[in-house]
Amino acid sequence: MDSQKKYEPVYSFEFFPPKNEEGAVKLRNTRDVLAKLKPRFFSVTFGAGGSTRERTFETVCEIQRESGIQASPHLSCVGSTRESIRDILNAYRQENIRHIVALRGDLPSGMGRPGEFRYANELVEFIRAETGEHFHIEVAAYPEFHPQAPNAETDIINFKRKVEAGANSAITQYFYNPYAYFHFVERCEQLGVDLPIVPGIMPITNYTQLARFSDMCGAEIPRWIRKRLEAYGDDRDSIRAFGEQVVTEMCQALLDAGAPGLHFYTMNQAGPSTAIWRNLGLDN
Repeated sequence: MDSQKKYEPVYSFEFFPPKNEEGAVKLRNTRDVLAKLKPRFFSVTFGAGGSTRERTFETVCEIQRESGIQASPHLSCVGSTRESIRDILNAYRQENIRHIVALRGDLPSGMGRPGEFRYANELVEFIRAETGEHFHIEVAAYPEFHPQAPNAETDIINFKRKVEAGANSAITQYFYNPYAYFHFVERCEQLGVDLPIVPGIMPITNYTQLARFSDMCGAEIPRWIRKRLEAYGDDRDSIRAFGEQVVTEMCQALLDAGAPGLHFYTMNQAGPSTAIWRNLGLDN
């Protein structure tokens, strides 16, 4: 973990673009609560194949304009052309957006071809070629390995390619085993990969939803956590209380070991993330 200890901790929160006005109002309320914590940035997700392109753009611009917090759009390249990505980059530059999360992304259902980009490192290279150093580029890291990776070594080599293409820092997929993160960082150090790798944190509030997400993205829920959550059944208060304790303890272990910050997957809710934030004493 020595490579991570030298970096100043960065704290951030992730949103998804709202689908309607009710969702937009909810997100604004969440954003306003979390803005008081003074995070480094708010990120906004981008649907498969650019399916939320306009809503992501509008949400990012509103966040930066109204909250005073730097906004960071996700940008996925699969299914996209160079021209479409160039247009998006130019639009963000005109809005003075300077931070991007560059991802490969997923093909939307029914789309058979990946487009002009196959991998995230190609997107990072393209952003650098088009915009120089205008954008701080985040990339994704997978301590428990990407679900489509043939093996662990191939996955970490792919991560190294993204770094060498020009990434500034990385955010991990969420996990609940801190040792997965520690081992991932150690392997990066062995390969000479040196950039901030910020742990992604998913608060636990709904076990059924969490299990579905985790099965899709390859994030492991340790057996002892699964069994405790299953035992609570539909008792959401107990699930939330247990989840808050487990995730707080994990975050503390990560920070104590030298992790360079935390990135919270909020699901557009303020309460679970702020509870963990205060348990960690980050508002002091």
